[in-house]
Amino acid sequence: MPEPDAYRSLAEASWQWVLTQVRRDGDDLWLPENPAQSEPGDYPFGMHSGIGGLAHVIAEIRLSRDLTPDEQALAEGIAATSVRRIPELTEYDYFDGLVSTIGVLTALGAPGAELAVARLHELATPDGWQPSWLDPDRTLPEARCNDATLGTAGVLLGALWAARDAVPGAVELADLASMMLLAERVETAAGLDWDFIPRRFQREPGAQMPNWSHGLAGIAGSLAAAGVALHRPGLAEAARLGAEHLVTLGDTEDGGLRLPHVIPGQDGLDTFTYGWCHGPAGTSLLFAALDHAGADEVAGRSAYEWERACLHSLRVSGIPERRYPGFWDNDGRCCGTAGVGDVVLDVWQRHGHDDDLALAITLADAIVDRAVHDDGLAYWRFVEHRNDDPLLPPGVGWMQGAAGIAAYLFRVARVLEQGRDADAVARMDTWWATA
Repeated sequence: MPEPDAYRSLAEASWQWVLTQVRRDGDDLWLPENPAQSEPGDYPFGMHSGIGGLAHVIAEIRLSRDLTPDEQALAEGIAATSVRRIPELTEYDYFDGLVSTIGVLTALGAPGAELAVARLHELATPDGWQPSWLDPDRTLPEARCNDATLGTAGVLLGALWAARDAVPGAVELADLASMMLLAERVETAAGLDWDFIPRRFQREPGAQMPNWSHGLAGIAGSLAAAGVALHRPGLAEAARLGAEHLVTLGDTEDGGLRLPHVIPGQDGLDTFTYGWCHGPAGTSLLFAALDHAGADEVAGRSAYEWERACLHSLRVSGIPERRYPGFWDNDGRCCGTAGVGDVVLDVWQRHGHDDDLALAITLADAIVDRAVHDDGLAYWRFVEHRNDDPLLPPGVGWMQGAAGIAAYLFRVARVLEQGRDADAVARMDTWWATA
C-alpha cells in the first residue's frame, strides 16, 4: 500500500503554489487561469477557474488538518468577495455564476447563500434563465439551456444544495427549476430525453453531448436527486426514463457503459472520452442518484449495475496512460485524472470493492509522476497535441488546475489512513454518491 505522506506532501506543495497565484483587486480576491495572466480574465471569481474554486480545496484541507491563519484569512476573503458580487451577477450557472456562488459559500460554511438564491428567483423568467453565451446563428434570442453546468439542471442542483442547509427560498427555487425541466422533456421510444438547447429555441439542429456536463446524464441525475430531496417520486421516475433512453445511446458490448462525447460525431474529436464532464466518470453519477432514489430497474439492470458498468469502461479504457496524442492529456477534475479519481473513491467508500481503490491509487500515482516540481512547489502542465508547442501553461484553479488536483491528493492520503469510513466532502453534484 502506498505511503499516504507521499500524496499529502505533494498536495501541500501544489496548494502552496496555488496560494502564490492569488491576486487582489481592491477589496476583491481573484485568481488567474495561469501565472502569465496579469489582469482578470473571463472567469476570475467563480468555481471553475476562479478564486471561488479554492473554497472547495479549503473544505478538503479542513478534513486533513487545521487551517493556518493565512488560509483562514483567504477563506474569509473568498466569502466576502463572493457575497459582494451577488447583487450585480447575471450569470446563473454552476461553473461561474450564482449556482457557483452557492457552492462556494456553503463549502466555506459562510453566510450569503440566501442572497444568491434570492437573486436566482429575481432573474427567473417563466421558462428559465437567460444564458449570455448563445450563438444567434443557431438559437433564438430568448433561448434557454437545460444542462447541469450552464442551464436549468444546474440551477436545480444549486437549489437542492442550498435546501440541505435550509436556505430560505431554496425549496421554492428547486420546485421552479424542476417544473421547467419537466416542461422541456422529449418523449422517445425508449423513455425521455432533454436537448442541450430545447428544440423550440433552435434555428438548426445542434449536436448533443449526452454525458454529465452538457447532456442527458446530468439533467436526469439532477432530477433523480430532486426526487429524493423534495420527496417527489415523479421526478425520480422522469430521471429513470431519461436513463432508459440514455443507455440506448451507449456502447455496452463488453458489459460496460460509455457514451459518445458528441452525437453526431465530429472529425478530429475522439468518439469516447472518460472524464467527469463527457465520460463514464460523470455519467456514473446519474446511476448513483437513481440508486439513492430507490429506482428498481433501468433497461433491465439495477441502477447500481449500470454505475459499475461505467466504472468497468473506465477500468478498461487505458487511462491514465497517454496512449496516443490527444488521449488523456489532462489531469484535472473536469476532463482528467483527478475528477475520475474522486468519483472512483466515492464508489469505493460506498461499496468497498478492492479494484476501485486500486484504480483510484493508480490515478493518484499518475498525478504524482506528472507533477512539475519548482523550488519546493508543484504544479501540472497539460498537453494540447494540436498546438505547435503542445505543453500548456500550468493551470491554477479548481476544475482545470493545481487546486483541484491538490484536493484529490489530500483526499487520497486521508482515505488511505482512515479507510472507507473517512469523511468525504459532499458537493452539489455528488452528495448522493457520498452517502
